[in-house]
Amino acid sequence: MFVQTEITPNPNSLKFLPGKTVSNHGSFEITKKDQTNNELIRNLLSVNGVEGIFLGKDFISINKYDEVSWDEVKHIIISLINDFYSSGKDCVIEKDLNDQTGDLEEIEKKIVKILDEKIRPAVAKDGGDIKFKEYKNGIVKVQLQGSCSGCPSSTMTLKQGVQNLLRHYIPEIKEVESI
Repeated sequence: MFVQTEITPNPNSLKFLPGKTVSNHGSFEITKKDQTNNELIRNLLSVNGVEGIFLGKDFISINKYDEVSWDEVKHIIISLINDFYSSGKDCVIEKDLNDQTGDLEEIEKKIVKILDEKIRPAVAKDGGDIKFKEYKNGIVKVQLQGSCSGCPSSTMTLKQGVQNLLRHYIPEIKEVESI
C-alpha cells in the first residue's frame, strides 16, 4: 500500500491519501485521544507534535504544532496508516460520529444545502471541512475543521468565498463568522 500526501494552504496541515475509504459516514475532527476508542486515531494523536486529525471520505488531514517539522512526523504517520489498513481493515470510521443538526428553520436548511453542495467540496480539496453551527439575526456561524482550522488564508476564504456566496443566494445573510 502506498499512502500519498498533499500539501494544503495551511503549512501545519498535511493531507494523507491512503487510496482507500477513510470514513463511510461524513467527516469529523478529533483533537483528543479520549474522544475516541478508534485505534488508528488514538495512535495518530499519540505521535509527538500532532495537534489534531480530520477525517474525510478518502483522506486524513493531520494538523501539527508549529514548532514540529513534517520531516519529524510524516514517516511515522504514514507507517501507522499503512499498518492499520494492512491489518485487513476496510475503513477508519464505519458509523456516523457527527452531531445531527436536528430540526432546522427553512433559511437554515438553505444555508446547509449551499454549504454542502457549493462550499464543502472546495474546502475538502484542501483537506478541511466547514460545519454549519447557527443562524441568528442575519449572522451565520460556522466551524472550520481540518486543514482550514488555523489556516492563514481561512479568514479570506470565509469572508470572500463563503460569505459572498451565501449572501448571493440568501440576501438575508449579513455576515459569516467562524467559531
